[in-house]
Amino acid sequence: MKATNFIALEAETTLENCHFSDNTEALSALKFITCGSVDDGKSTLIGRLLVDTKAVLQDHLAGVQRSGETDLALLTDGLSAEREQGITIDVAYRYFATESRKFIIGDAPGHEQYTRNMVTAASSADAAVVLIDASKLDWQNPDLALLPQTRRHSLLAALLRVRSIVFAVNKLDAVDDAALAFKHIRAALQQFASQANITPAAIVPISALKGWNVVDIKMGWAGYYEQSLLQILEQLPNLTEETKLHFALPVQWVEKFASSTDTSKGRRIFWGRIATGSIEPGQAITLLPSQQQVRVAQVLDRVRQPVQSAAANQSVGLVLDRELDVSRGDWLLGEFSPSAKRVITATIAWLDDEALATGRNYWALHGSRWIKAKIKRVVHQLDIHTLEKFEATALETNAIGEVEIELQEAISTLPYQQSRQLGSLVLVDTATHKTAAALLVT
Repeated sequence: MKATNFIALEAETTLENCHFSDNTEALSALKFITCGSVDDGKSTLIGRLLVDTKAVLQDHLAGVQRSGETDLALLTDGLSAEREQGITIDVAYRYFATESRKFIIGDAPGHEQYTRNMVTAASSADAAVVLIDASKLDWQNPDLALLPQTRRHSLLAALLRVRSIVFAVNKLDAVDDAALAFKHIRAALQQFASQANITPAAIVPISALKGWNVVDIKMGWAGYYEQSLLQILEQLPNLTEETKLHFALPVQWVEKFASSTDTSKGRRIFWGRIATGSIEPGQAITLLPSQQQVRVAQVLDRVRQPVQSAAANQSVGLVLDRELDVSRGDWLLGEFSPSAKRVITATIAWLDDEALATGRNYWALHGSRWIKAKIKRVVHQLDIHTLEKFEATALETNAIGEVEIELQEAISTLPYQQSRQLGSLVLVDTATHKTAAALLVT
């Protein structure tokens, strides 16, 4: 299937934990995205972070010089189409570190037609920096309206359980009264966040082009006397691993011909990343969809060495106490697994260019398992401007709503607010193989 799986295809990047120099609680690498409307300065902001934290080599920096000036956006916009059009199309990941922490940045596109790419990046992020271009807004008006894509990206980040959302008001150096503009824009953001039930981690004025309040604080500028954006990012928490839930693992690969001399003693090894809970040898599990009961004989790490236990977000291989029919796409669930259902209710972000059609068949991807599915009905649609819910029979591109979906086979799910993997599905058009929607079980 040629589809973007915003959960299952996340790259496995492992970085060592790092510590604050003042002996505060250790924080692992922060994975955050930049998002917002088109041309708000997302790529330029990331370029500024990389340059000012000395994360760019001199020869790389020289390669993005244009007419004697450094085009910071080119440090992330690597596709030829992006450089030709001056826009971000796909998500670009970059890495940098400070003395306090390591960072993984995802530069998400702002164009509405690439919202699916933003959803992909946000689904695995710890934090989101939502940029707002002050020069595009009626900043002199205390009752100014935010851009639709700013509201949409903020709502999607909140729905996708991004733990911390930071609003960065950019390009204030391009307005006549930075302090007044920041005051009015901050008030509009606070009002929107309150209506959307979002608690911002911070609202900070910045100039990505000049570097003000990005890495170093420009004290008092725009009436702001608090921390720089980087200082805020250094203190944000990571997502909490879902270790307290019951065990669940989607099988991604079956090693069928293990040698009789290896640690598995000739039995097949079932590999995958643990979605929730923990596992140890001797633990009873249930196979889905067969509903058979079995016990775990061995838990293997990535280099096939036996371990005593493993927990959520770790990639492991499991050897069962007897041979059973288990294939890629099956789920291995704890003894007290959630009940399997064929009809589920879910929040939907419709991403296809064609409108949602009730009754039409789609492919649904749950973990590594493909299932035929159809949308029974649209429960309601969310108006991103007023945040009111209204009745709808169809959803257009980038619409957010709630639907009932019927599956060909029953699956075990949890609400997305409890588990990102058990609570998420991706809908794929059966004809075009395009990603049609992201589903979050409610």
